[in-house]
Amino acid sequence: MATPRLKEKYTKEIVPALKEKFQYKSVMQVPKITKICVNKGIGAAVADKKMIDVGLEEISSITGQKAVPTRSKKDISNFKLRADIPIGVKVTLRGERMYEFMDRLMNVALPRVRDFKGVSDKGFDGRGNYTLGVKEQIIFPEISIDKVSKINGMDITFVTSAETDEESYELLKAFGMPFTAKN
Repeated sequence: MATPRLKEKYTKEIVPALKEKFQYKSVMQVPKITKICVNKGIGAAVADKKMIDVGLEEISSITGQKAVPTRSKKDISNFKLRADIPIGVKVTLRGERMYEFMDRLMNVALPRVRDFKGVSDKGFDGRGNYTLGVKEQIIFPEISIDKVSKINGMDITFVTSAETDEESYELLKAFGMPFTAKN
């Protein structure tokens, strides 16, 4: 199996560029993406248990890795919610699958968003991690529009080893993340 395109790009182009820009003494100091977490909250699953199965199938086909259900932690009567009931789906990607997913997200899925002008640069958390929300799962080519019963969004979190948001921003920009132009 060939190494993913973005993994090669990271070692050959991104590491030297970031090392020079931030004046790192060692290549080991250069930030890297450690994992990508994809999560989907399915509030309607309280009433309809089949929604979780559909969510699991969708996320698994999008990421290429088996997703797991997330469960509620406590009872909330206003939402008719009991503790330990599945209310979402998540998957954590590392290694080769992470680079493959990131490549598909940036080059295939995001450009399919209607009126796409780039992703916001306000999704950084202060510790070098970046989260973006996707409003529709149908932007991924793995999802057949005919089989979709309900449009759901998802959160995609890029966990990096960067110390600051600026380092993380430069890392993701070097990978080709289509950020909106800064004002």
